[in-house]
Amino acid sequence: MDYRYCVLVLSAAILIGCSHAEEAAPKPVVAVKVARVEVQNIQLSVTAPGTIFPREQANVSARITAPIRSLNVKKGDTVSAGQTLVVLENRDVRAQREEAAAALTDAQASLQKTQSGTLPTDIERARGQLASAEAALNQAQKIYGRRSELFKQGAIPERELLVSQTDLAKARTDFDVAKKSLDLLQNQSGERDIAIARAHVEQAKARLDQASAQLAFTDLRSPFAGTVTEQFQYPGDMAQPGSPTFTIMDLAVVTARAQVPEAQVGELRLGQACTFAPSDANTSAASGRVMVINKAVDPARRTVEVWCEMQNTARTLRASVFGQVTFQTRTLANSTVVPVAAVQFNEGTRTGSAMVVDGKNVAHKRDVEAGVTIGGMVEIKQGLKPGETVVVEGGYSLPDGTEVKVSGGAG
Repeated sequence: MDYRYCVLVLSAAILIGCSHAEEAAPKPVVAVKVARVEVQNIQLSVTAPGTIFPREQANVSARITAPIRSLNVKKGDTVSAGQTLVVLENRDVRAQREEAAAALTDAQASLQKTQSGTLPTDIERARGQLASAEAALNQAQKIYGRRSELFKQGAIPERELLVSQTDLAKARTDFDVAKKSLDLLQNQSGERDIAIARAHVEQAKARLDQASAQLAFTDLRSPFAGTVTEQFQYPGDMAQPGSPTFTIMDLAVVTARAQVPEAQVGELRLGQACTFAPSDANTSAASGRVMVINKAVDPARRTVEVWCEMQNTARTLRASVFGQVTFQTRTLANSTVVPVAAVQFNEGTRTGSAMVVDGKNVAHKRDVEAGVTIGGMVEIKQGLKPGETVVVEGGYSLPDGTEVKVSGGAG
């Protein structure tokens, strides 16, 4: 066989084999899950740990020292404002009040007697004495006048004139004393005695009021409507000031007190919407408004206390429950967003890339610039357009131009 013929045959065989090999190796198709690029309003927020506190809380304590006679409520009961919770032993206090009431009655009787009894008699007696002194003075003046004329005529000696002059001076003095005595009874003694009697009445009233207050203190009442959350004493125990018997909480409105980082508190404003999510998954979340933003920073934690006040009509939130408080700060309207899984971020930056699937199911790498991330979605500032399809699963290290097969999500 010719050598050249063998070479041609071998070359042809090699070419034919290579052509078959190329036809036997089709391009790979990668199964991925995709999502649409959407336009949404992004609600920005600040989240911080918080604890539930009641709107009002009070320790109900006795104001006097006395044994507990009976308890009308127990731990867990709901109470109304002014309801009697505890009754203390009060027989001695009741006796003191009755004694004070009797003393008031006696003082009032003495005042009435002073105003209408003894004093007018003394005044009338003084008036009679003044009239007698006035008549004696008039008589002495007449006698002195006649003797003075007689002495001038030389009819009587000087000694008789001096006697009548002395009698006139004494009569004038008696008249002045009687007049001053009447004035004293009318203008000073009467008012003084009545004032003293009235003061005794006021003192008796004060003692009665004090005894009545002491008696009222033997009933311990709820200062507001709420729930009994703690019980410290029982019948027979000695109640005394400073030792609480019950703790009452008003849980109709509660406050979640959150510790917000100092760097984020500047975004918060009074009246902003807020929500509280308890750490216990079986307890429902609640919504409210920001009511307090503290003006001081905790020097140890570098946080600021912020209060989120919420209605708790059903009493589902209990005091001291721990959870997360979310404060709604502002809204980014008409933002382009994709699931966080669609973006492969460059480490330490808000830039990265996403795989965009075209109409022929071919994935193309696209550089993107991201914004905020919230609720599993990320804002895209540059690189993607609403309506485009991006790979959310299966796109890691996927070469540009790879044909894909959509196996889930938006096709």
